[in-house]
Amino acid sequence: MNRRPSVSLLLLLCLFRWASSAHAAEVVVWHGYRASERTALEKVTAAFNAAQGGAGVRVKLLAIPSDAFTDKISATLSRGVGPDVFVFPQDRLGGWVEGGGLLEPLDFFLEPSIRERYVPGTLEAMTYRGTVYALPLNFKSITLLYNKKLLSKPPRTTGELRTACKALHTSPAGKGGVCLAYPYTDFYYHAALMQAFGGRVFDPGPKVRLDAPENVKSLDFLLKWTAEKGMLPAEPSTALVTSLFNEGKAAIVFSGPWFIGEIAQGVDYGLAPLPTVDEAGGKPMRPWLTVEGVAISSHSANKDAAYAFLRYLTGPEGARVMALQGRQNPALAQVYEDPAVAQDPVLSAIREQARTSVPMPNLPEMTMVWGPATSAMNAVAHRLATPKAALDDAQRIVQKEVTALRRGAQDKPVPQNRGESP
Repeated sequence: MNRRPSVSLLLLLCLFRWASSAHAAEVVVWHGYRASERTALEKVTAAFNAAQGGAGVRVKLLAIPSDAFTDKISATLSRGVGPDVFVFPQDRLGGWVEGGGLLEPLDFFLEPSIRERYVPGTLEAMTYRGTVYALPLNFKSITLLYNKKLLSKPPRTTGELRTACKALHTSPAGKGGVCLAYPYTDFYYHAALMQAFGGRVFDPGPKVRLDAPENVKSLDFLLKWTAEKGMLPAEPSTALVTSLFNEGKAAIVFSGPWFIGEIAQGVDYGLAPLPTVDEAGGKPMRPWLTVEGVAISSHSANKDAAYAFLRYLTGPEGARVMALQGRQNPALAQVYEDPAVAQDPVLSAIREQARTSVPMPNLPEMTMVWGPATSAMNAVAHRLATPKAALDDAQRIVQKEVTALRRGAQDKPVPQNRGESP
């Protein structure tokens, strides 16, 4: 009979294969973490190694500078060398899979209980063309942050947002500032509004659809916000957004957990979900859900041991440490039932925002979208082009690059002997 092995049988099989190794298995893990994230990862790894006892398996961490991380992964794995395991963001997944099978497919390992234990959308972010290539470790999303001194409660809808902004603009506290600040010319940030209107980057296929009518509607709506006096800053750089919020000159910011470290001491702030959009039929703003995962190199000689570490790190043993000490939002859903995590205002707010977030595409074509899309955003914001004209131009540019990419992939020879170093 063609039956899937049980969870206990699968784990026993992995342990048997470990124990029967002729020598101790060393699993090398590359990561780009620093500060508290690195300390937390080291603590989880030490606990995993201690739990192995005499099994002869040890995980060794190696920190790689973040600015060189992805290039180094691509360069080493394509030669059949490099780490057994590595932490990476989802946007590189499709490119690495299409680039020569650098990642080990994990579907064989994944019993139903593992598939079902993650926050919705996070395992999807680690899946490419129906195959899971990594386990989700953590996620991020932009949300709403507000100055409690300027606003007594956060707006739940865009109607409430406009009402609050008008009241603030006429009050002594709001003079000389703006109501809302975020990098609205950055396509990453604008996606939340775009997806509330039903916009998207790709249609099935995938087919690039930057010129979708819903995308145009979202930019039309953004222009209404920019035209309202005191609503948004004229030049929304990230540095300006931080400055406005810290100086009490912006009541609301749309940003992610990375912004928390930029908030000045003494600023009493709160977090809340992004508002629903009245002009889009009451649909919620839907920001990107960006996910980091842990993958196994297809060239690893210790895949069973590597998967056991992935399972441990992304499971209850690792998730609590990465949450409370690493200040990450773990992908493991059950960790948010832990009182210490549930009562953390930042972790719980980002978890709540994830309910309406959209996993950012992990297609290779996505890397070609950012530049043209953000150029279109700037052209619209500075009234250099209409939303439709700007998105039509971006569509043509991206489509041309995607066509060249796919033609190159078709012409590329099939790699031979991938496991051998040159």
